[in-house]
Amino acid sequence: MSNIVLFENKKVRRSWDKEQEDWLFSVTDICGVLSGSKDPRKYWNKLKQRLKCEGSELVTICHQLKLLSSDGKYYKTDVLNTKGILRLVQSIPSPKAEPFKIWLATVGAERLDEIADPEKAIKRGADFYRAKGYTDGWINQRLQTIEMRNKLESEWQERGVESGKDFAILTNEMTRAWSGMTVGQYKELKNLKKENLRDNMTDIELVLNMLAEVTTTNLSKVEKPETMAQNTLIAKKGGTLAKNTRTEYEQLTGQKVISPLNAKNKQLLETKKELPKGAMK
Repeated sequence: MSNIVLFENKKVRRSWDKEQEDWLFSVTDICGVLSGSKDPRKYWNKLKQRLKCEGSELVTICHQLKLLSSDGKYYKTDVLNTKGILRLVQSIPSPKAEPFKIWLATVGAERLDEIADPEKAIKRGADFYRAKGYTDGWINQRLQTIEMRNKLESEWQERGVESGKDFAILTNEMTRAWSGMTVGQYKELKNLKKENLRDNMTDIELVLNMLAEVTTTNLSKVEKPETMAQNTLIAKKGGTLAKNTRTEYEQLTGQKVISPLNAKNKQLLETKKELPKGAMK
C-alpha cells in the first residue's frame, strides 16, 4: 500500500503503525483538504491552539513522525490515527466532512483487509498491471521487486538515510554498478520521461535489479553503515554482484540484458527466445 493517497486529487501522506494496526495521517494534509487553506500548516497551528485552550484531548494524542515533504526531504510532521482524524474532522467546518469520512473508512479498510489476508494486496497489484496489458510472468517478477525495494528503503532509513535526494543518489550508484547506467540514462535508453523505469523493464532486467537491491539490503544489515559514503559503497557492492551475474547470463545466452524495450511492447518485456535480434541492445 502507498504512503500517499488521494482525496479529490489532493495528496494525503500517511504511515502504517504496526503496533496499533492503524494508519497515521498527516494532520496538515487533512487540514488542507478540509479547509481549503492555502497555508494548511498555519491553519493547523491556529486550530491546535484553540483546541488546547478548550482542553481537547486531540492535541495530547497527536504526535510527530518524519514524513516525506515535497522538497524530497523528511520532516517531523504532526500525525493522528484514524480515530483521531475523525475527531479532527468534527473541529473543522467543511462541506467535505461527510465524503471525507467515507473516504477515510475506505482507505483504512483496504489495509486491514490486506493484513488479515495478504493475498488481497498481491491480487490488487496484479490486477492493476494485468489491466494495463502486462503478462502474468512479468507481473510476478514486478510484484517481487516492489517487496524488495520496500525492504531496501526501510533499511536505508534505519541507517539514517532520510532525504529523497540521498535515496536517488544511492539508487543511481547501485543501478550504475550493475547496468553501467544511471537511472536517468537507463530511462533515456528506453525513451521514457515520467514513466516508472521498472514498469518498462524486461523480466531479466527486473530480476537483476532485484538481486542488486536484496544484496545491498543484506550487506547493509551486516555492515551497519553510519555515513552516506559507507551506504554508497555498499550500494555499489550490491550492484556489482548483480553485474557479475548479468555478465555470466550474457555469456551463457548470447543475449544482452540491457534492453531499449519499454511498456509499449508489453508482450516482449517477458524474455523469450524468439525475441528479434534488434530488440536487445
